[in-house]
Amino acid sequence: MKKTLTPQALRYHAPVLVCLLAILFLLVLPTGFEGALLYQEAERCTARVLETNDSAIIDTGLVRSGEQRCTLEILDGPFQGEVVAGVNMLNGSLEQDKLFAVGDRAYVVVSHDGDTITNVTMSDHYRLGWEALMAAGFALFLILFAGRTGVRAIASFVLTILTLWKVLVPLYLKGWNPIWVGLAITLFLTVIIIALVYGFDRRCLSAVSGSFLGILVTCVLGVLFTDLFQIHGAVMSNSESLLYAGYAHLNLTQIYMASIFIGASGAVMDLSVDITSAVHEVVEKRPDLGWKEAARSGVNVGRAAMGTMTTTLLFAYSGGYIALLMVFMAQGTPVGLILNYKYVAAELIHTVIGSFGLVTVAPFTSLCAGLLLTRRETGAVRSAPAQPSLTRQTEP
Repeated sequence: MKKTLTPQALRYHAPVLVCLLAILFLLVLPTGFEGALLYQEAERCTARVLETNDSAIIDTGLVRSGEQRCTLEILDGPFQGEVVAGVNMLNGSLEQDKLFAVGDRAYVVVSHDGDTITNVTMSDHYRLGWEALMAAGFALFLILFAGRTGVRAIASFVLTILTLWKVLVPLYLKGWNPIWVGLAITLFLTVIIIALVYGFDRRCLSAVSGSFLGILVTCVLGVLFTDLFQIHGAVMSNSESLLYAGYAHLNLTQIYMASIFIGASGAVMDLSVDITSAVHEVVEKRPDLGWKEAARSGVNVGRAAMGTMTTTLLFAYSGGYIALLMVFMAQGTPVGLILNYKYVAAELIHTVIGSFGLVTVAPFTSLCAGLLLTRRETGAVRSAPAQPSLTRQTEP
């Protein structure tokens, strides 16, 4: 017997197809910066450390400078199998410097003139293998725990990474307006990610509407308070290097503004889906419920969730600044002075303005869910015939 997909099933499975097509398109989409190679006439490959020579390293307390000389065996690429001398330059920075030991696997840049190796620079320890293992373990655990939903979550994860890398970053480098590009990409990802949860139905429309309204609030407040706090976009780590790398035309401040609502969009989506699901569940149990009562139920759910979601943003943004907080305390820096520092104020904008988005997404999503999810049920109840019928069909 031939099985046919119902409209409800089509709406549920269609986002998977759209997501897969988008992933395939992004995989082959060029960024436009493939030719911007830092090293010309060079090969990037892996090498195994056979010997180390630390005699040229200068120790001055915690700081090390000079160079570490290593004997390497090239493991892949056109020079595979060759034993060469490599140099590991030390800059006196614990953050950037690394030391190699015998048996380590290194990522190296082999400069050459034809078939002759002229220089081998040791970039860093090779970590791609462990990173791949970690990603595979995460994907396997997610699939085992969540089944088909886990597969959808992995698809949305891959789509988000590719969209940011293949679309957002290149457009920013090309000088497109960061705020408008950020809003467009955030809306696209919000629609696809939420549709992978619900399918293309009214729950998806409700959650997307509430999410994007909250993101718009975050965007407007982020722009406003960045100007009021007189924050320059160079406060972002490594951003100033772009200006000296031939991208002086970039507006770093607008890129920082866009990073505010992009960073908060994940938590905003999470809360909007929670509220939409709660309202939908209530309406399923009480089809006669009015939109005002359904929206009130969503607000109550949002109130409970916001207590932890705002703290989630605080942990997310402050987790990387524990060392800086320790420095402030060790030096006895007054709290007022700490809060007045530009980079601290910049993180406060991320945290507080992101929390504003969470606070507003709750009523927005509750209102949208109340209007969209009850209207269908009310119509169904009103149009139901007086006597039960085996042929009556209800829109899913």
